Amino acid sequence: MAYYNANTILWLDGEFKKASEAVTDLYGQSLHYGYAVFEGIRAYRTDSGETKIFKATEHYDRLRRSAQAMNMPYDHDTSELIRITYEVLEKNNLQDAYIRPLVYAPANMSFNRNTESHTTIQVWEMAPFLGDKLLRVMTSSFQRPNPKGFKIEAKASGHYVNSILASQEAKANGYDEALLTDMNGNVAEGPGANVFFEKAGKLFTPSTGNILPGITRATVLEICGELDIPVEEKTFTTAELAGADAAFFCGTAAEVIGWESLDGRPFTLPWKESLSRKIQQAYKDKVVEKQHQLETV
Repeated sequence: MAYYNANTILWLDGEFKKASEAVTDLYGQSLHYGYAVFEGIRAYRTDSGETKIFKATEHYDRLRRSAQAMNMPYDHDTSELIRITYEVLEKNNLQDAYIRPLVYAPANMSFNRNTESHTTIQVWEMAPFLGDKLLRVMTSSFQRPNPKGFKIEAKASGHYVNSILASQEAKANGYDEALLTDMNGNVAEGPGANVFFEKAGKLFTPSTGNILPGITRATVLEICGELDIPVEEKTFTTAELAGADAAFFCGTAAEVIGWESLDGRPFTLPWKESLSRKIQQAYKDKVVEKQHQLETV
């Protein structure tokens, strides 16, 4: 897909620039070592016709925490970055859009701390990252990085090499997406999304500690509270997940997307009859601020 054209505007270190004219240093530490942090955010055209960035504060606060965790200089104010982001959307005439803030390092081939960093905010149109059809998911041979080896709760660019490898492996084997386990062999998450499964009228999701605790994941937990759907955070195996009634991925890029099967084994509960489907619809309504009360289950 084309992420930008001759008219696309981005924001870089305090200036609005044409994307085609923005440059980066080929000696940059981020390019050579994957040393950067980023966010994935979505804006939506709401029911009232306004543009609304979904959970903008939560995303930009996490960007700050990620930068701090990775020892990257960061002195941006969240409210100011939100204001700038709305300007970038307006300059690109976008309402339904994906937003990518990125904090990256200057030229530095040493492993010493940097005294500066660069920040850019880019926007583009993007359909749901994993499509809108039920997914055929494969348990990956790759595991999520050990939290003792990485700042696992930081949304760091280099972590996503693991995601790319897992997703490419799944697609090469005829599946739509991968499921990764943690270093103990328990279910962790997808390459770019958190996991929930449904069993006997209750939802389950992996506990924090070995996963990126996603903002969409937190939203799903909120929706479960609003709909009086019981949900538990726990440790579980792929065998337990395979015996579920239904399952889904959730993430800002993917939104909420159901699974058809895991490792070729279909889930028994029709998606349209599941609580998971109700959560999917409630999420869609929430992001566009649909003006009605959520129905209880």
